[in-house]
Amino acid sequence: MTEEFKKGDKVKWNTAQGETTGEVQEKITSPTDIKGHHVAASPDNPEYLVESDKTGKKAAHKPDALENVEE
Repeated sequence: MTEEFKKGDKVKWNTAQGETTGEVQEKITSPTDIKGHHVAASPDNPEYLVESDKTGKKAAHKPDALENVEE
């Protein structure tokens, strides 16, 4: 089962530069565009808008690409 995240959750994910961390900003459940990138999200296939701790940039990630960070 895919994990659910909520606003404010600290998460980590892998990038080309290695693992990075950030904070969930919102759950996306409808198609949208973020910085020119089309996000094909739906209620059955949600994605999460996450802000990177390192760069401050926001990007959408599929739930299976994210992992909760224990604080």
